[in-house]
Amino acid sequence: MWLEILLTSVLGFVIYWFVSRDKEETLPLEDGWWGPGSRPTGREDESIRPFKVETSDEEINDLHQRIDKARLTPPLEDSRFHYGFNSNYLKQIVSYWRNEFDWKKQVEILNRYPHFKTKIEGLDIHFIHVKPPQLPSGRTPKPLLMVHGWPGSFYEFYKIIPFLTDPKSHGLGDEHVFEVICPCIPGYGFSEASSKKGFNTVATARIFYKLMLRLGFQEFYVQGGDWGALICTNIAQLVPSHVKGLHLNMAFVLRSFYTLTLPLGRHFAGLFGYTHKDVELMYPFKEKIFYSLMRESGYMHIQATKPDTVGCALNDSPVGLAAYILEKFSTWTKSEFRDLEDGGLERMKVYVPTGFAAFPCELLHAPENWVKFKYPKLISYSYMPRGGHFAAFEEPQLLAQDIRKFVGLLERQ
Repeated sequence: MWLEILLTSVLGFVIYWFVSRDKEETLPLEDGWWGPGSRPTGREDESIRPFKVETSDEEINDLHQRIDKARLTPPLEDSRFHYGFNSNYLKQIVSYWRNEFDWKKQVEILNRYPHFKTKIEGLDIHFIHVKPPQLPSGRTPKPLLMVHGWPGSFYEFYKIIPFLTDPKSHGLGDEHVFEVICPCIPGYGFSEASSKKGFNTVATARIFYKLMLRLGFQEFYVQGGDWGALICTNIAQLVPSHVKGLHLNMAFVLRSFYTLTLPLGRHFAGLFGYTHKDVELMYPFKEKIFYSLMRESGYMHIQATKPDTVGCALNDSPVGLAAYILEKFSTWTKSEFRDLEDGGLERMKVYVPTGFAAFPCELLHAPENWVKFKYPKLISYSYMPRGGHFAAFEEPQLLAQDIRKFVGLLERQ
């Protein structure tokens, strides 16, 4: 058995070496047009327009009618959340949503921060831009671009924003004060979706870089998890001289050599540079990595291959969409939640100073040497005491503290 594992690891290393070697260190900036039809002649409208979140009685009445007509199938006995969102608990969610949820109050909450839209590469890009309410004399805020993932939106950052823009009021001191820009990825929230095939994280990264330039920022920090982590990584690869620092709470490093050591890592942790905490978070291998990824990645295949098919169902059924998304907020927050009735790409290396927050309940733990393989200028790696995939939403103060720690270390260099 050990010989088989060893041969597999060696073979994997050989394949990795010949297929995945870095061929360049930056991505080409290029340009694009993702709006409908052909790119118009003349200069693109670069105006930035205020935007306000609104809803209407007609929209809410339509939603209520769709909720009232939902048809739910009883779950298997004692299935809890092992087969997805438990329909018994979904009934409680739907009842609250239909009868108690205060839409006017929620719209007021969404409009708490300033919203804007601007056209970039043919798409209407939505973002919030939050400036500090007060600044120490003679100081300027640090611009910070924060990018969400799936299933998420700009709203993921509402809890963390006060810790970053007004840290002194929250007991964090005023050494590092940020102004925060949170855009919606095209196709998410209030940002327009691409009309053309081929739109990817690199195109998104270029659009968000153009957004920061349009806002007057030549240098800025970036932070993200999930797809936001890859988009922010791509920004660092596209324009490294403009990114002062990159902070992540998820890393796409599955193609690194270190991932090939997983079968042997538990028994030879020191040889591969794994700490006791790494071993605790990654093993047993079958349960922590193989089964976990198999269980939690089914959505990815259908969305990557047949998005229009599942999109029809999810767009038509608000209850179906709620189950589809809320299930991820359960099991991606903590895998053990599936035992409860209520569900309680790497491309190239990145030579931008990087900080990483390793949350213990993330879908896949990335040890420090994995992260450092792709991000050689890793200057801050933190084992977070609690939290999962939706870090900014679950543990805003912890993530804010780690961002501040990273920026502090970087600026003292």
